[in-house]
Amino acid sequence: MLTVNDLMTAIPYTVSSDTPLRHVIELMKTEGCRQLPVLEEGNLVGIVTDRDVRLVMNSPMVLHGHWQDEELLDRVTARSCMTANPMTVEPDTPAYQAARMLSIFKFGALPVVDKGILVGIITVTDFLENFAAGQGDIVIEGSE
Repeated sequence: MLTVNDLMTAIPYTVSSDTPLRHVIELMKTEGCRQLPVLEEGNLVGIVTDRDVRLVMNSPMVLHGHWQDEELLDRVTARSCMTANPMTVEPDTPAYQAARMLSIFKFGALPVVDKGILVGIITVTDFLENFAAGQGDIVIEGSE
């Protein structure tokens, strides 16, 4: 049976809860990830997503001029916009069960923990890549 361990990204990029939003965005861009587990003293305390970042920067609840974006990038931290105590899975969780959780809750990723320690992250992209790999060559119209 396919498990989370078979598909997950091991040892994912992480940020601390006091990481400024500017660094969160830079890490997401440079490493091509959309979700970052948030750690405090090595313990998983949350997850921050590209959607969380967009909501902070473009929130209709926080009226600000674009000239204030620089201040937001330096003053807002991962703690301020993360989802605290995220739902997690273990490495031996059946892959179909993690996929069902992602689908039901409309999450893009689930942190993977083993005995309370973050060991990976499983994303919708991991499932899509696994599916595509089993389908042979993919021809994309107009890309030739």
